[in-house]
Amino acid sequence: MVEIISVRFKSGGKQYYFNPNGEVFQPGEGVIVETSRGVEYGECTQGNTPIDEMELTAPLRPVLRRATEEDEKVRERNKEKEAKAFQICQEKIAQHGLEMKLVEAEYSFEGNKVLFFFTAEGRVDFRALVKDLASAIHARIELRQIGVRDEAKMLGGLGICGRPFCCSQFLDEFQPVSIKMAKTQNLSLNPTKISGTCGRLMCCLKYEQDAYEDLVKHSPKQESFVETPDGAGTVSSVNLLRQTVQVRLDSAPETPKCYQNCEICIVRNGKGKRPEGYVEPPLEELAKLRKPVEKEEVPDLKGSASPLAAALEAVFNGETPQYEGFDTPAPAKPTKSSGRSRSRRRSDSPKPQQQEGERPQQQEKPARPPRPNQERPQRAEKPQEKPADRAPKSKSSAPAEGGEKRRRPRRRRPRGNGSDSGAPKAE
Repeated sequence: MVEIISVRFKSGGKQYYFNPNGEVFQPGEGVIVETSRGVEYGECTQGNTPIDEMELTAPLRPVLRRATEEDEKVRERNKEKEAKAFQICQEKIAQHGLEMKLVEAEYSFEGNKVLFFFTAEGRVDFRALVKDLASAIHARIELRQIGVRDEAKMLGGLGICGRPFCCSQFLDEFQPVSIKMAKTQNLSLNPTKISGTCGRLMCCLKYEQDAYEDLVKHSPKQESFVETPDGAGTVSSVNLLRQTVQVRLDSAPETPKCYQNCEICIVRNGKGKRPEGYVEPPLEELAKLRKPVEKEEVPDLKGSASPLAAALEAVFNGETPQYEGFDTPAPAKPTKSSGRSRSRRRSDSPKPQQQEGERPQQQEKPARPPRPNQERPQRAEKPQEKPADRAPKSKSSAPAEGGEKRRRPRRRRPRGNGSDSGAPKAE
């Protein structure tokens, strides 16, 4: 782990990491650091923070010192020199007749170098211009060509949304923006509406691109053939943010209906012909796609102040309910004697007697008379005929009278000489 601080040299510019050398810095403090361009004045944007060494892309440069009042005065004098150098450079450009637009002049902290930023449509030969500027300013001169987006970042201004430019406020780097992002977000492809003040596509198209790409994955395309709870149809429009679609049903194409994405089944995604051999399912199967209506929650009666709720709560708790607010009198509480008499009656009586309000027991139920059916006598006669029919087949004695007629006679194993019956074998 390495302890670092973040430093920014311009408002809205990129942040750089520096080694604090054991000192503690707070956000907003001025610091003097050493860069590739020399000694520079910067503003601390993030205090002492430990980070992993793997996150560093370049070796850390140390912080020379904390900015003092003298450093602040030097910075103010450099700003006055920048205004004069900017005016001189514009005059020299007009004298040489160069097709270039001066954007900004920047002095180094030590004052021995001046950097001029300009924009141009093509390449510009400014060798003669550099010689004139060096003789007029008496410092090292450097000219750098930038793009229109960098120009808008330096100059600042208000966008079409009415707010200051994002690039001049908080954007450290410019992210790539394409026309495909505008198509994904269903925006107008008119260049004047999706372009910023700089003439390039607006940087804010990148902000919600990831969210739109995720919504597109879970939504059907336009002109898709889908199944809905009301039948099959074609998607006429898609609302990505609300996750809804407008479907023109085959049964009623003149009036499109709105459905949630979870209520439709995609048969063919995108433009094209209807699948060959497609048979529309019945409406009973399609009705299952409809989103179920959420049931209303049952109100909690425990905390209710109504007398009915209080009575129900008392019944569930095993207490005697208090009937307050009702005209009907409260039922009389059963005495102990009534309970004893009931128990005695139950114990003394040999058979349970049916009382009012009690269910009759199953033992006392009278047998139902058989229904007048022709098959029942036949079923009753079948078991009686079985012993008679099997009698001649077996040599054993017939079953005793009064025995169970339906029971199959058990065959005993012969003993002794191995005959089938118990009678002695004739010689």
